[in-house]
Amino acid sequence: MAERGGPRSRNFSQTNHTSHNSEEGMRGVEEVPLNRSVHESRPAGELSPDTNGLPPCAVEEEFEPEEEEPVAEGARPIQIVLANQDDHMFELDASALEKILMQEHVRDLNVVVVSVAGAFRKGKSFLLDFMLRYMHNHQSSESWMGGEDEPLTGFSWRGGCERETTGIQAWSEVFVVEKGDGSKVAVLLVDTQGAFDSQSTIKDCATVFALSTMTSSVQVYNLSQNIQEDDLQHLQLFTEYGRLAMEQIYEKPFQRLLFLIRDWCYPYEHNYGLAGGNRFLERRLQVKQNQHEELQNVRKHIHACFSNIGCFLLPHPGLKVATNPYFDGRLRDIDDEFTKELQNLVPLLLAPENLVEKEINGAKVTCRDLLEYFKAYIKIYQGEELPHPKSMLQATAEANNLTAVAGAKDTYSRGMEQVCGGDKPYIAPIDLQRYHEDLKQTSVQQFRAVKKMGGLEFSQRYQEQLETELDEVFANFTKHNESKNIFYAARTPATLFAIMFATYIVSTITGFIGLSVIAALANLVMGISLMSLCIWAYVRYSGEYREVGVAIDLTAEALWEQVLKPMTEQYMEENIRQTVVNSIRASLTEQVTQATKLKRT
Repeated sequence: MAERGGPRSRNFSQTNHTSHNSEEGMRGVEEVPLNRSVHESRPAGELSPDTNGLPPCAVEEEFEPEEEEPVAEGARPIQIVLANQDDHMFELDASALEKILMQEHVRDLNVVVVSVAGAFRKGKSFLLDFMLRYMHNHQSSESWMGGEDEPLTGFSWRGGCERETTGIQAWSEVFVVEKGDGSKVAVLLVDTQGAFDSQSTIKDCATVFALSTMTSSVQVYNLSQNIQEDDLQHLQLFTEYGRLAMEQIYEKPFQRLLFLIRDWCYPYEHNYGLAGGNRFLERRLQVKQNQHEELQNVRKHIHACFSNIGCFLLPHPGLKVATNPYFDGRLRDIDDEFTKELQNLVPLLLAPENLVEKEINGAKVTCRDLLEYFKAYIKIYQGEELPHPKSMLQATAEANNLTAVAGAKDTYSRGMEQVCGGDKPYIAPIDLQRYHEDLKQTSVQQFRAVKKMGGLEFSQRYQEQLETELDEVFANFTKHNESKNIFYAARTPATLFAIMFATYIVSTITGFIGLSVIAALANLVMGISLMSLCIWAYVRYSGEYREVGVAIDLTAEALWEQVLKPMTEQYMEENIRQTVVNSIRASLTEQVTQATKLKRT
């Protein structure tokens, strides 16, 4: 039996449930629009007594939970996850969720979370309102659907092609249900933003669906007419996005998934209801040997994510529901076959014996715990920890361009290998630079020649990425080529030998003239140089302690660049200058001598 959550949490529609059998009660229902899900049938221009003087067209605006108060102190849908359409980020209204989950009579009870998700404009909120009606009236199981002329109230819904729900909403009244074993659980009903509308990105859809799946114990996947392959692929993407956000990967991270197929048109193949739906789902999710690997992976992923998967087939609710703009949920306007199956569907989810308590890692979750999980999960989706989910076209275009980049890069690498790779001899740096520029141009032309998805502007980013990567590969080939230079390879031992020789001369001279301190210091430097040379030789021979060898190479290179090379260049420059001067002087002397001989002759 569902218990009320106190006077403040009483459903605003409850006043109508108790009086729908009387004529006076029916007049009250027709005259008072309890929620925007009720579409007024009064004449155009007539004002409603509780809409503050607004005409009906104003009441039909998109639902804004912060501004609309259907009845003061009445239960209503509360926006708990807010969608920011400017930057496509989601925020948790922690205070609103806390008011729902931290009510004294429910906060320590195990929670059952039933959430409905799927494409937009497919009747998710409409279905949830029948769940609300069941939670209020299911003690009289035969008549929980109410009277024939009772409008449907609760979560905001309406006909038409534009979306109604944004973000994630929860019903403010948490129902307390006593199970067959005498234990009590809290039942929370959750409505989600419809996927694939004209204002939501793939990331928006994935975030909402993932949050809904992670926090619910029963996820109703609301589909229309059939289970198509793209429905399964989107489910795979969304559940994987949720699985990545969880701290640990469990064997089956989510609990119950129910495919709800609306407007099922093939009852001659599979009957309406759960039995026919499960037979249909078994065939649809069957993994066959002759299936493509991609199709097999989708089905294996879905089976691996949920501990229980089922399917329910619902008929079409009728033309009045689909085409009448003033339809307000009265049962007399809905086909009998639809209401019959609905009477089976809702108890399947919400009857005490069928309730599924929320569990995470095998431990049951209370309302208090659920609040903390919401806070933790929303932080992950606000950060940059998760990869950005992409549309199929964008993902395919990226893979296409990356394949072209890899092919062009491979062409460049093969060309450079033939020039300076492997056992090829050392090549002059200027020639290596020329080969690099030629091969780089060839690789870029190859990248441009490949047919790629995404357009020129999209591919330009990958061309820039290719050029950057080619420059990095060239830097590696340059280092490899320099290592083949015998003088470069002998730089470290030559530097150490030069230091040893210089310090030996200094030690000898200073020791001879009595400067023993300087001589001792020179001997110390000579000893360190000799030890470094021995260690370097061992590292090069054995391949061990490579870090020590690198440190010795870097030190020797610094000494060469800063001390020995400038001294050598200066010495060579002076020698060359002196040689040139001597050559000129000798040439002039010879010319003077020859001129003197000619004069004497």
